[in-house]
Amino acid sequence: MNINVRMPIAALRYGNHRSMNKSYRLIGLSLLLSATATVWGQSKKDMFNPIKNSVTSQTIAPDARAAGMGDVGAATDPDVNSQYWNPAKYPFTISRAGVALNYTPWLRQLVSDMDLAYLAGYYRIGDYSAVSGSLRYFSLGEVQLDDDGSMTISPYEMSVDVAYSLMLSEHFSLGAAVRWIYSDLTYDYTQDTSPGSAFAADISCYYQNYFNMGDRECQLGLGLNVSNIGSKITFGGDNRSEFIPTNMRLGASVMIPVDEFNRFTISADANKLLVPSVPVQNEGESASDYTERLNKEYYGVSSISGIFKSFNDAPNGFSEELQEVQWSVGAEYSYNDRFSLRAGYHHESENKGNRKYFTVGAGFKMSVFSLDAGYVIATAKSNPLDQTLRVSLSFDMDGIKDLFHRR
Repeated sequence: MNINVRMPIAALRYGNHRSMNKSYRLIGLSLLLSATATVWGQSKKDMFNPIKNSVTSQTIAPDARAAGMGDVGAATDPDVNSQYWNPAKYPFTISRAGVALNYTPWLRQLVSDMDLAYLAGYYRIGDYSAVSGSLRYFSLGEVQLDDDGSMTISPYEMSVDVAYSLMLSEHFSLGAAVRWIYSDLTYDYTQDTSPGSAFAADISCYYQNYFNMGDRECQLGLGLNVSNIGSKITFGGDNRSEFIPTNMRLGASVMIPVDEFNRFTISADANKLLVPSVPVQNEGESASDYTERLNKEYYGVSSISGIFKSFNDAPNGFSEELQEVQWSVGAEYSYNDRFSLRAGYHHESENKGNRKYFTVGAGFKMSVFSLDAGYVIATAKSNPLDQTLRVSLSFDMDGIKDLFHRR
């Protein structure tokens, strides 16, 4: 089953907006491919039951390199955009500092003015630690609130975070980040809706070592990042708080040099949202009893309790818990550290969202800057992620410094 977001978009942009109030943000979130309702006409085993959470834009991969490799990044070779994937990688970077600007036109198969901008940077302190930060801004474009177009709004979500990472040995490092998240999907602050905000933290680790494969010395990377551990988010007019996308990402990567100029990297990530499943209404259960149980077993659960609950609360048991794990595989070929070609695949279960797509990408690197692009090729034509393009422009501060010194 494929997610169909065409109807929510049409309703949001061109329909009758006078009665939207609190449902507005749910429609907006559906644009981010986070389904919020259960399909009741299916059997329990085959039920379409995606994980429900707010501020879903936090889960969008922001940079072109990782996007070209199927959205992998927990254990790939460190780069300037590691803040999103695993900030513990920064102490292993070669350059002293870097900054990157990333841009993604979003859902362009459906709308023309939704996009994600992501700014990231880091500075390595000495040889064993680093500080880093990022700014994420997701725009849902311009939305008309009336039929004649005289009243419009520009809903958006954003976040700001900073991180510190430290090498505990020559092979292992830890990282910690704090984040402020803000979501403004409202249209009338005086009535039932108002923006929401939340605070969160990330905990990450990274292991890098070398091993011999024949006469080649290969690089092994292992990474873990548990992100968005924090408060729930509440919007005005609703006493029930929503879960933010707490997430666990585990990855492995192997870099294999072919000769002095050529090398291949193979990477894989497993990814799971640490958010509890919405309870399913039992057969014969009244609406009022179900609402009471929903408030107790879902909305009444704290964010920390929800993390532990997320491992054993799927309606269909352990088999459905396995369906909640998304996985990605990717490969990268690099020539002389100047030119790269990338490909990958991302898989999500049909019952949890059905985001399945291939990716391709390329990168060109100079001493001062690098330019990367990633492209999504969906396996289903109805997938609105099809033909999504990401572009990243990164600057190496050591290269800029050397350039000015040469002058």
